[in-house]
Amino acid sequence: MALRLADGTAWTETLARAAAATPEAFGPGADGVTTLRNLVEGDWRAGGVPHPVRTPVDNTVLVNLPRLDADAARAAVAFAAVAHRDWAQAPLAERKARVTGALDALTAHRDLLALLLVWEIGKPWRLACADVDRALDGVRWYVGEIDRMLADGREPLPGPVSNIASWNYPMSVLVHAELVQLLAGNAVIAKTPSQGGAVCLTVAHALMRRAGLPATLLSGGGEELSEVLVRAPEIGAVAFVGGRSNGGKVAAALLDSDKRHFIEQEGLNAWGIWGFSRWDLLAGHLRKGFEYGKQRCTAYPRFVVQRDLVDEFLDMYLPVVRSIRFGHPLAVDENWRAGDPLPELDFGPLISGAKADELRRKVDEAVRGGAVPLHRGKLAGAPFLDGQDTSAYVAPSVLLAPPGRSRLMHAEPFGPVDTIVVVDTTDELLAAMNASNGALVASLACDDEELAGKLAVDLQAFKVGINRPRSRGDRDEPFGGRGASWKGAFVGGDLLVQAVTVGGDSRLYGNFPDWTALPLRHPGSGTTRLVAGR
Repeated sequence: MALRLADGTAWTETLARAAAATPEAFGPGADGVTTLRNLVEGDWRAGGVPHPVRTPVDNTVLVNLPRLDADAARAAVAFAAVAHRDWAQAPLAERKARVTGALDALTAHRDLLALLLVWEIGKPWRLACADVDRALDGVRWYVGEIDRMLADGREPLPGPVSNIASWNYPMSVLVHAELVQLLAGNAVIAKTPSQGGAVCLTVAHALMRRAGLPATLLSGGGEELSEVLVRAPEIGAVAFVGGRSNGGKVAAALLDSDKRHFIEQEGLNAWGIWGFSRWDLLAGHLRKGFEYGKQRCTAYPRFVVQRDLVDEFLDMYLPVVRSIRFGHPLAVDENWRAGDPLPELDFGPLISGAKADELRRKVDEAVRGGAVPLHRGKLAGAPFLDGQDTSAYVAPSVLLAPPGRSRLMHAEPFGPVDTIVVVDTTDELLAAMNASNGALVASLACDDEELAGKLAVDLQAFKVGINRPRSRGDRDEPFGGRGASWKGAFVGGDLLVQAVTVGGDSRLYGNFPDWTALPLRHPGSGTTRLVAGR
């Protein structure tokens, strides 16, 4: 049966809704393609060199994104610094009222923001809604807690916070962080990700600006703008979320600076299987782990399995992988009617055809080097529209024993590709799980939770789950990384507000060149107590 787009979800209709909601942020394009504007110096302005933005869903052009040069960025930062001084003096009650006003406006456009994410970064509808909801619900929690968090006399930073984030969670990571930074008394600057989320972020920032919040949103090449957005003397803090390559460049640029920073980078998050028998429990966790095609920094792409359990693990795991649903997020059959649910998929496309090609090459490289392909899914049979470009879609793959020299052995694949490593001792288990010099999360599946707790102590991950996954966390849950996966202050709950304010205890919890202050983890309990260590 031929599939079609769900009624009311076509890009032309979606873009028209966005432009009608926030017309000040959209402009015409000489080639007939709508061009976004940048929010700089307190206003939405045209300018910059336009570059076409394509959707990974079907590779069509969505809008033009104008890229600013370094001089324009410097002017934007200078203006933001002046706005920061005024905002830092605003009473907390006023800051709460304006952030709440922005939240109310964002909530009124929740479905539009989610549909923009479907088109721009390929998230299935349910996951796109979750990204928007996590941002809004999370910031409302901070509004209720901010008086307590600032009660010890903490004050805003000396300058605005510069936010450079990847494309995969525009709302629940980037906008969420900005609104909390604003609540704490800081003006904010955000760089629009080049690969996706530009329209959603544009609408969100237009609504934030209407609420009277001192926000800047600008686009441009990372190489050209990084010097300004990281090293400009007016910047009070730098928040980065992305890969280790770019994150390392940001960290290096801050070496000779005492500028506040929190740099979140991906690690190879591993799930260890040792002395385990509750396979039904694990199956549910592993299926959920494929959400958004594992394009997130807290995904689990590596399984380290005790040799005696490999057969039982595969009996459970392979049916899970074969049941994963992916395809066009908005493709429905002819019987679909307005009001019916949109497709229930685990993931849609990867962020681009180029990233999909790169991932396929990594899989082929590992197989040529000796990895055993236990499962290699196919696009055939997935829900696509007739004639649709499918270059950004990758079916799940599972490789056993990738060779040590392959990129999949030491780096996170950022896509629906899992690797399995077989071990014979707990020492080998720990070594294999710690293969990437630090991770954000890790998990252990083990019937003996006392043993699992002892093993968890030696894992180079910020959070360790016992018989459950660990995620980035929401609200009062701290978040950070071990080793190379994180640089600077930790965030989450009180720690996020402390990271973007000054006062009180000058030594922040985080991973710094001169010291590290880590949470004392209680694996599996869901609780965290903070202690300092070197």
